[in-house]
Amino acid sequence: MKKQEIKKLSKDEIVKNIDKLKKDIFNFRFQKMNSQVTNPAKIGQTRKTIARLKTILKGKANA
Repeated sequence: MKKQEIKKLSKDEIVKNIDKLKKDIFNFRFQKMNSQVTNPAKIGQTRKTIARLKTILKGKANA
């Protein structure tokens, strides 16, 4: 998700996306343990997306 796309989302949508992505990371860890990960770079991308979402969410809360 790009920064411009994230800025268009409401606070509730951002929180829902964060929860969904955290579940994805949880599942990636199990896939990694079982050697079923098809794209290991996806884990890092997901973490970065969560960080972007949290940053924008904090900015909206302060505004």
